Amino acid sequence: MSAAVSPELLDRFAAIVGEKYALRSEAELAPHLIENRGLYHGSSPLLLKPANVEEVSAILKLATETGTAVVPQTGNTGLVGGQTPREGKSDIIISLERMNRIRDVDPVANVLVADGGAILADVQKTAEAHGKLFPLSLGAEGSCRIGGNLSTNAGGTAVLAYGNMRQLCLGLEVVLPTGEIWDGLRRLKKDNTGYDLRDLFIGAEGTLGIITGAVLKLYPQPLGHQVAFAGVNSVEEALALFNLAGSLCGTSLTGFELMPRFGVEITAKHIEGVRDPLETAYPWYVLIDISTSDSAETAERMMNALLEQGFEAGLVQDAAIASSVAQQKALWHMRESMSEAQKPEGGSIKHDVSVPVSKIPHFMQEAGDAVMAVMPGARICGFGHMGDGNIHYNISQPVGADKDAFIARWHEMNEIVHGIVLSHGGSISAEHGIGQLKRDELAAIRPAIEIDLMRRIKRVFDPANIMNPGKVVNVE
Repeated sequence: MSAAVSPELLDRFAAIVGEKYALRSEAELAPHLIENRGLYHGSSPLLLKPANVEEVSAILKLATETGTAVVPQTGNTGLVGGQTPREGKSDIIISLERMNRIRDVDPVANVLVADGGAILADVQKTAEAHGKLFPLSLGAEGSCRIGGNLSTNAGGTAVLAYGNMRQLCLGLEVVLPTGEIWDGLRRLKKDNTGYDLRDLFIGAEGTLGIITGAVLKLYPQPLGHQVAFAGVNSVEEALALFNLAGSLCGTSLTGFELMPRFGVEITAKHIEGVRDPLETAYPWYVLIDISTSDSAETAERMMNALLEQGFEAGLVQDAAIASSVAQQKALWHMRESMSEAQKPEGGSIKHDVSVPVSKIPHFMQEAGDAVMAVMPGARICGFGHMGDGNIHYNISQPVGADKDAFIARWHEMNEIVHGIVLSHGGSISAEHGIGQLKRDELAAIRPAIEIDLMRRIKRVFDPANIMNPGKVVNVE
């Protein structure tokens, strides 16, 4: 792939969308060349903002014909460098910012059709306006977009009840690297006609094509909703409480989040409006979310029964139940702000991992011991979706340590934590994807046949290797 694109070719690309929507200046491009944590800084001579699927098609057709690499970008909220152009190359960025429409809502069929650039929060609000629920919820939902959510198979806080984006999507519209348009916007829950092409593009991080539209599943709005925050003495007790919650609440248990004392402390310290709901400090906390389809009384009865039995069994030491929607949102705001709260504490080495739920206590203990053995004074903030085994295992630098020296040990810490994850049959990427950050590690840990199959698929869909090259799997 050429490291430079001629001015004449850049003009041809710009003509497809119009000069107004072709950004070339350093100031305009700068926000699109760096990922959220600052780990990757790329380069690009041009960012295009197509208005419709036909313009995306024309861009990719020209890109394939000329061997020009392109990088799809939606909300630019990814955390593994999947949306960041390569450094020292001339990758052209394709932003779906203008393709942000809600195309259709069918409340009877419980589906919503949206552009790939539709903002997640707008999808949620549109569903709510029709008396429905779109359950994907993320800390970045005000800026992340549906195409990116699908391309990373995003999970969020409600996976326990509703699943990842793969489970929340019925059909896709995708522009292939050749410029061909696949209209797979089917609204069927049952469609057993051959290979499921949809699942190839979901989680592919823009390496096989650009998702320009999607049919999303909607659900009834819950009539009852209860959120509680409980202090527990150990991860083992948190797991026992989760099992009790599953027995008592069944599918009404929509969220069960694990948080350490350190995480609660720094979130209350650095995030405006956040406070510790409990008067006494505990080593661990859980956030419990219950939603019911029949009544508020049922949700209240379930939560009270769970906490009462939790107290009797010695699993719950103290608890606070949100008494209003505002308090429910405040408790979730604490959980969703925990990553952001680590920034003022200095360097943070992050891991997005998953292990079988029953192995979470073992993982937390082993990883903590291993990290502290090589980095005394490190402050561990392991938190996340206990209900589905997804832990964001973040390590903040020791107090007073040099940030750059600490961050330089990123891969060393990855090797330690990921090794323990794999020993428990887990995954090194639970919901953030592979991108650039974990590409080489993925190739090293997965069976050779898996990586070979991925490369074969990539070559079939993108023989010119112009589609987000260098991400997920390397074919060069």
